[in-house]
Amino acid sequence: MTYVLAYDIGTTGVKTCLFSVEERITLLSSAQAGYGLYLVEGGGAEQDPEAWWQAMGRTTGELFARTEITPEQVAGLSFCSQMQGLVLVDREGRSLRPAMSYMDQRAGAELKKGLAHGPRIAGANVFKLLRCLRATGAVPSSVKDPVWKYKWVQAHEPENFRRVDKWLDVKEYLLLRCTGRAVMTRDSAYATLLYDTRREDWSGALCRMFGVEPAHLAPIIQSTDRVGGLTDRAAAELGLAPGTPVFGGGGDASLIGIGAGAAAVGSTHIYCGTSGWVSTVTDRQLVDVDAMIAAIVGAQAGRYNYFAEMETAGKCLEWVKDHLALDEIGVYLEKKDVAGSLETVYTSLYDYLTETVEKSPPGAGGVIFTPWLHGNRCPFEDPAAAGMFFNIRLNTGKSELIRAVLEGVCFHLRWMLECQAGKTATSDPIRFVGGGALSPVTAQILADVTGRTVQTTASPQNAGSVGAAAVMAVGLGLVPDLDAVGTLIPPERTFVPDPAVKAAYDKNYAVFRKLYGANKAQFRALNG
Repeated sequence: MTYVLAYDIGTTGVKTCLFSVEERITLLSSAQAGYGLYLVEGGGAEQDPEAWWQAMGRTTGELFARTEITPEQVAGLSFCSQMQGLVLVDREGRSLRPAMSYMDQRAGAELKKGLAHGPRIAGANVFKLLRCLRATGAVPSSVKDPVWKYKWVQAHEPENFRRVDKWLDVKEYLLLRCTGRAVMTRDSAYATLLYDTRREDWSGALCRMFGVEPAHLAPIIQSTDRVGGLTDRAAAELGLAPGTPVFGGGGDASLIGIGAGAAAVGSTHIYCGTSGWVSTVTDRQLVDVDAMIAAIVGAQAGRYNYFAEMETAGKCLEWVKDHLALDEIGVYLEKKDVAGSLETVYTSLYDYLTETVEKSPPGAGGVIFTPWLHGNRCPFEDPAAAGMFFNIRLNTGKSELIRAVLEGVCFHLRWMLECQAGKTATSDPIRFVGGGALSPVTAQILADVTGRTVQTTASPQNAGSVGAAAVMAVGLGLVPDLDAVGTLIPPERTFVPDPAVKAAYDKNYAVFRKLYGANKAQFRALNG
C-alpha cells in the first residue's frame, strides 16, 4: 500500500487529502482550512502566500491526528491549485508583495498599452495577435491574464519589481517553499500565455514583445516530475518527514479531468462546481472561435484539453439555497446548516432537493431557466447575459422552478458538449465530477438531457486532489503513464439516459438555445 498527500489550493481555502494507491486511488482522510481573499481598490484581488502555507500546516496536523497513518509513511506530496495567479519572489524565495489572484483586474492600462495599439482585430493589434496565435494558439486579451499583472507591478511598484528573481504561480510558490527549487509545470507555463507549444518552452519572441525578463521565468517541468525532497525547515513547519518526495502537480483545470478518470485521448468529462465546464482530451490543438472553445495545455505531454466553460453552474444551486429553498421545502427543519462550503451545500441541500425536484416531472412544467447569473463565456461570451425563468404560468410552483434550475445548467452543458462534438469526437460514457456529481438527481438529469451515459466516481468533489494523487502514482512508478490512471479511478455509479423523458427535454432545449439570441439586446440595455 502506498500513501500520498495532495493539497488542493483553492481561492478561499485549502483541502488536504490523504490517499492510498493500490488497485485504486482511495481517499482515507481530509481536512480543510480557509484564508482570505482581499479586494483592493481599482479591481484588485490579492492573497497572502504565507496564509496558504499556514493553512497547509494546520490541515496536515489535523489530518494525521485523525488517522493511524504516520507522516513517515507518506511516499509523496503534490498539489492541485487555482491558476493564473502572480507570485513574485526574491532570490531567497520570499514573496515580495501579496499574490495577485486570477480575479485581479487592475491592469487595464497595461493591457491597452501592450496589445491594443495599431491596426486591430477584436481589440488586439493584428501583428501581435498573429504572433501570439502562432506561438501559443491563444492571446492574452483579458485584463486578468498574468502577463498584465506582471506589467502592472513593473509600472506601479518599481522597487518591488527590481527585486524580482522569479515569477511563479500559486502552486509553484508552494513547490518552492517545499523544496527550495523554483520551477513551473507545463500547464502553469501555458497559462501565462508565454509558452510556445511548438517548441515546448518559453517563447523568447513573446517575452521581447511584451517586455518580460526571461530570467524571471522558471524552468519548465512535467506534472509527474519529482521536484525534490521536502527540506528540513518545510518538513518541520508542515509536520511531515524531511526528504518526502514532492511532485509537480497541476492546476485545477488540468488535474480535475485526470481525477475524473478521463485522461486518454477522446475522453470527455463534465465538471459542475461553482463554475462548470466540458473538456475532451485531444492530441492536437483545436480552436472554435465562434463558440469560444480552445484546446489548452494539460498535465500530459503532447495532450490538450479542449475546454468549454460556463461561469455559473453550482453557483446557481447556491442561489437556489439562498432565494428559493429556505421556506417551503424546509432546509432548516432538521437543523442542518447548509450555509457553509459549497461541498456542504451540495451534500445537505441535495438531500432536500431530491425529494422536491422529483415532485415535478422532467421538463419542469415547461419552465426554462438560463444559468447566466454572472454573464457567460461559452458558446457565447457576454458579460451582460443574465439568468431568467421563462414560461412561468399560474400553475407553476417552487418545485418546477427548482427543477428548472437543475435542467437549465444541464441544458447549457449539453450546448457546450454539442459544440465540442462538432470539432472532435467526444466520449460516451462521460465522467461527471465536482460537487454537482454528488447528486444522483443531477447526474440522471444530465444523462437524460445529453443522451449520454454518465458515470460518477467515488470522490467526485475531490477530483482535483485525486488527479494530484494520480500524478504522483506515475512519478512513483506505480503506473506507467497518465493514460493508465483510469484503472485507478473506476466509475462508482452509472446513469443511463431514459428515452421516455427525452422528448420533454428536447422540446425545452430547443427553446433554451434560442433565448440568448432573442434577448441579447435586452440584456445589453439593462446590464451593458
